[in-house]
Amino acid sequence: MVEEARRRRLETRVSGRLPDFPWDKLVEHRRRAAAHPDGIVDLSIGTPVDPTPEVVRAALAGAADSPGYPLTIGTEATRRACVDWLARRHGVTGLGLDGVLPTIGSKELVGALPSQLGVGAGDLVVWPELAYPTYEVGAALAGARGVATDSLLSLGPQRPALLWLNSPSNPTGRVLPPEHLRKVVDWCRERGTILVSDECYLECAWETTPTSVLHPDVCGGSHEGVLAVHSLSKRSNLAGYRCAFVAGDPLLVGELLAVRKNLGLIMPGPQQVAMAAALDDDDHVVEQHARYAARRAKLRVALESAGFRIDHSEASLYLWSTRLVDGAEEDCWATVSWLAERGILVAPGEFYGRAGGRHVRVAFTATDERVDAAVARLADRS
Repeated sequence: MVEEARRRRLETRVSGRLPDFPWDKLVEHRRRAAAHPDGIVDLSIGTPVDPTPEVVRAALAGAADSPGYPLTIGTEATRRACVDWLARRHGVTGLGLDGVLPTIGSKELVGALPSQLGVGAGDLVVWPELAYPTYEVGAALAGARGVATDSLLSLGPQRPALLWLNSPSNPTGRVLPPEHLRKVVDWCRERGTILVSDECYLECAWETTPTSVLHPDVCGGSHEGVLAVHSLSKRSNLAGYRCAFVAGDPLLVGELLAVRKNLGLIMPGPQQVAMAAALDDDDHVVEQHARYAARRAKLRVALESAGFRIDHSEASLYLWSTRLVDGAEEDCWATVSWLAERGILVAPGEFYGRAGGRHVRVAFTATDERVDAAVARLADRS
């Protein structure tokens, strides 16, 4: 009885601070999909399944003898690789080593960033109308107010302490054009709002070329008040390595560094060497991009042939899909159930905001064999 009462108190404390963990709602659908005679095709989470590039594994192995404590700020070589990659691949100029900080994956950073930048009770955090749920979690942990909106005009005279952008978007794959990004940068600077752009899918583009918020055409050659978050999980199959970094305004990066030094939030030394090797090598990115492009093309055709409409999805690793029944968009949970009966698991759009209630997010990060299985099941009208 005492243990049960304690468990309930802990659950109440957590539920009072955080939104529900959305993936818990998929358990029953996962069970039904797994009961398919040929097994589940899990397209619900965008986790990499292809091998980690050999150049990265070799770098990790070579750095395995690492007895000392690494520095929170990271090695100069790792930060230099970040700067050079942003310049070479994305046209970012004017970024110095003091404007880069390696982090232990991007989700940890996204969830903790408002608190680490001093956002707290009474402050406002804004994120896109359809968005990665961790933006809301970060605001909640900081005790801040949160608003999900794509319209800055809807905020009226309110001055957000922090505003999130996400382009290419998770879940929709939408890419914001440079002129839109530039307007948001100007709006935030006029109000003293910290702008953080989540750019984890910047190299996962199919029908357009995304632009970093740090590009001079967007930020005017100054990174003041602006940060960008980057991850190697998707572009280099490094989700298990937890390699990411934040870059931009050196004063904001310095503030994050001061907090993270006190907390001991340090990317392990061997992973820093591996991350630098991954950023320095473009060949494996081109190869992985081709794999995903082929899977994406197969799934898109199969979904459209089965009565789905694909919206946005010009970038990222997902197809933002709605199933049309008698010409009407189906509720996302009905679509999840329909697909689960065919052994296919996807994420309901509701996970990413109320505006996603008629869509599902279909990842194309499964193996070729599992993608082919999904295509066959979607083609089966029985």
